[in-house]
Amino acid sequence: MTPTWVQLAYLVAALCFVLALKGLSTPRYARAGNLLGAAGMALAVITAFVHGAVNNGLLILLAVAAGVVVAIPAARSVKMTAIPQMVALFNGVGGAAAALVALTEFLAVPDGSVLFEVFTVLTVLIGSVSFSGSVVTFLKLQEIMTPRPVLLPAGQVVGIGVAAASALLALSVVLTGSGPLLVLLAVAGLALGVLFVLPVGGADVPIAISLLNAFTGLAVAASGYVLANTLLIVAGTLVGASGTILTRLMAAAMGRPLTNILFGAFQTTTAIAHSDEQRTVRSGTVEDVAILLGYAHSVLVVPGYGLAVAQGQHAARELAQLLEQRGITVDYGIHPVAGRMPGHMNVLLAEADVPYENLKELDDVNPGMGSVDVVLVVGANDVVNPGARDEPSSPIYGMPIFDVDKAKAVVFMKRSMRPGFAGVDNSLLYNPKTTMLFGDAKESLTKLLAAVKQV
Repeated sequence: MTPTWVQLAYLVAALCFVLALKGLSTPRYARAGNLLGAAGMALAVITAFVHGAVNNGLLILLAVAAGVVVAIPAARSVKMTAIPQMVALFNGVGGAAAALVALTEFLAVPDGSVLFEVFTVLTVLIGSVSFSGSVVTFLKLQEIMTPRPVLLPAGQVVGIGVAAASALLALSVVLTGSGPLLVLLAVAGLALGVLFVLPVGGADVPIAISLLNAFTGLAVAASGYVLANTLLIVAGTLVGASGTILTRLMAAAMGRPLTNILFGAFQTTTAIAHSDEQRTVRSGTVEDVAILLGYAHSVLVVPGYGLAVAQGQHAARELAQLLEQRGITVDYGIHPVAGRMPGHMNVLLAEADVPYENLKELDDVNPGMGSVDVVLVVGANDVVNPGARDEPSSPIYGMPIFDVDKAKAVVFMKRSMRPGFAGVDNSLLYNPKTTMLFGDAKESLTKLLAAVKQV
């Protein structure tokens, strides 16, 4: 029987996890929530180590030390633009750990109960899918491989075949208790994870990361039964539930059902036809834009991944402060999927001490867009693309966007005319209201700040 002090310690750790999620739901308490979650995890690990009859304790401590040595520099040095990739890798490692622990426990206990075998099979299969799928999402976001959907020859048939083989292997393991078959199931799960994520591309990749995060939570919860550890069940369930909720919210923000996001690449789509005629793009100078901003009454800044890449958030904040000193209203339009993950832009702007009340969502901004004098689009693309609203043939059709084309004037800051992460051309670039300001976002904002001071 588990000692009372261990049960109490696990209860405190579980409460820390719950309160951590609560804290992470608001910017004001996000840091405290993160620290509380880390404290809960530290308590759980120490309790398990002290209470359990630990074998190979020195090896475990060495593994913990190695993890600390790798994790701290990685977390401190990772760029804001690479946070989603780091999340994908950490999530994948969690799934792999759960699968390996369950596999090892199964081989050590050859005569377990049916429920033990069922939960072992679930842990190994789901953990393997989460690991390999997360690795592919990392490769896509890091652009080590193409971020576009990858369709293998007969990929849908192969995927269904691997899924069916995984189900048969899982059933066979439960019926026979075969260790070698469980190893084959892990290999099938790895293949299934790759086949699951390859067809997902563009702006849908972060949604796949969120779903895989939910998978890892389920794997950890199942491993809790395998190890007879209640805290693992609680922690895994929290991760699985929160990941599922986040996935649904992201899918809603894209304006498409989750099945379309995950399997839409297999569906027959109509190609977007582009006219051969030359479309006019109006390019402006820093001085032109400075005059436009200097005489405006209201300005809306719509940040995107390009701002994060250039690390231009501080320059954007300084420009906004200068305009506000002149009595100009400045707000920031934050799309739910701007950047690479939900909250990406919120964290980026928080680094520059942008007041949270100045961050506006779609429903706050779009009704009054017609009265906005200037919209400054900084490195965003897909979230302001009118094609998502007006072109049924567009891959992003149905995604809610900022209706910036309804504002009085638009300044679009981009490095080039290349399409955004979704790989879709943006008709806003050719709108007569739009002035293009080409260049690195930070450099352009710095020059714009100096020019506004002269107006």
